[in-house]
Amino acid sequence: METKESPVMAGVGKAGAGGRDHDSADLSAIGRALGILGDRWVLLILQRAFLLRIRTFAAWRDELGISESVLAARLKELVRHGIFEPAAYRDGRIRYEYRLTGRGLRLWAFLVAIHSWERDWADRPDLLTPTHDTCGNDARPYLACGTCRRPMSARDTHAERGPFATFARAGVARHHRRTVRVDDRTDFLGYCPRSMEILGDRWSTTILAAAFLGIRRFIDFQGELGIAPSVLTERLKRFVELGVLQTDSYRLYRLTDKGLAFFEVFAFLADWAQRELPAPEGSGLTITHRPCGAALRPVLLCRACERPLERREIRFNVPEHLRPPPVPAASGEDLPARH
Repeated sequence: METKESPVMAGVGKAGAGGRDHDSADLSAIGRALGILGDRWVLLILQRAFLLRIRTFAAWRDELGISESVLAARLKELVRHGIFEPAAYRDGRIRYEYRLTGRGLRLWAFLVAIHSWERDWADRPDLLTPTHDTCGNDARPYLACGTCRRPMSARDTHAERGPFATFARAGVARHHRRTVRVDDRTDFLGYCPRSMEILGDRWSTTILAAAFLGIRRFIDFQGELGIAPSVLTERLKRFVELGVLQTDSYRLYRLTDKGLAFFEVFAFLADWAQRELPAPEGSGLTITHRPCGAALRPVLLCRACERPLERREIRFNVPEHLRPPPVPAASGEDLPARH
């Protein structure tokens, strides 16, 4: 694939070309990450955990209006993948809270990248602007290469997949839910409905990831993902309506500027996946920053002071009336968690 023909990441290297045996290949790390995080409720649970420090089942249920069965299933899944760990505490009787693990905490940049994309592309003037405590200014973070510290975009990176790297089955829903088209209403903290149409559905996130890796034709999306033609048709049509993809007379689907800007989210998702999720040999994804030749190591820089942002140095000032009531913290006397 020629560089000029691929509007993102300079195309896919030869190691990722050709037919792969999806039946014999396990999901790559990025495929697994898409399967874990490409879900509306998972993203909202994580966002509230970071932004409001919610840890308890009741607090998530009341804050999100989520059914108890769905919440229980998502928390169980997040525990299974090592993103949360349950800890018991006493509040009259034994209760459990869910703490972010080191693996979960390292998702902070991915979630901030989603926030940044919404701020720039989803018409969200109500969004909180993060403060960089190091310099005291509005951070307005942007993506840069962690090696050379230059701004980084989809257009100046190159991706190469191992021979067994596959997204097939990543989009298969575990919860048997149907995607529902939502309107443009949103709450002050929640992701806007249009973002959820991109992020909150496993097929949608997987299709977008495939587009970032240079896939353009309907038949290639179908072959890469193992997706039903009717589902693929609906998702591609919606991405065009949202202005994320555009199509031409040759029926090629290309990322728009709005879609390309989503690379910031994809970069942190890919980086987290490669670091946190083991994958079979030959199923890796290597993304290179072409100006400096270094492997992808994304960082967020503060637009005010140009310094790298760290999780403990960035703060969202959530108004007090939006914060949930405090709950007793699990102390050093935590009881062993039961599963």
